[in-house]
Amino acid sequence: MYKRILVPTDGSKTSALALQEACKLAAGSEARLRIVHVIDSPYAYADTWYAAMSVDADTVQRAWRSAGQEVLNQAAAQVRQAGVGVETALLETDGRRVSRVIVDDAEQWPAEVIVIGSHGRQGLEQLLIGSVAEGVARSARVPVLLVRAK
Repeated sequence: MYKRILVPTDGSKTSALALQEACKLAAGSEARLRIVHVIDSPYAYADTWYAAMSVDADTVQRAWRSAGQEVLNQAAAQVRQAGVGVETALLETDGRRVSRVIVDDAEQWPAEVIVIGSHGRQGLEQLLIGSVAEGVARSARVPVLLVRAK
């Protein structure tokens, strides 16, 4: 089956379900999971509202990195408890869409499959908010397993 499984996480319940599915895929094999968390770069907004609010972009970035690392640490602990090999990566958008960052990382690693949670937004909500999972599914060169919220 798959030996290299990429799992993006945002710390949500839906991401946790995707991680559980990835562990099931990996169970009983020598598969390895790579869990990634993507943070937006506050520097993209440094000249706009951060400056207007007198907020230091470096402070924001440190806070986002710390929170993202905690999300990764919790997910990795869950995977290790399931007996599956795991590595993590904290990624930044650097002006790219989150979905593009995930797909680029999947290609670079290289992943054989991406397992990602989908919140199942539809209509105007999806149009306004967008869907990272949809963007990944549309542009990935490897199979994508979408795990829907229950």
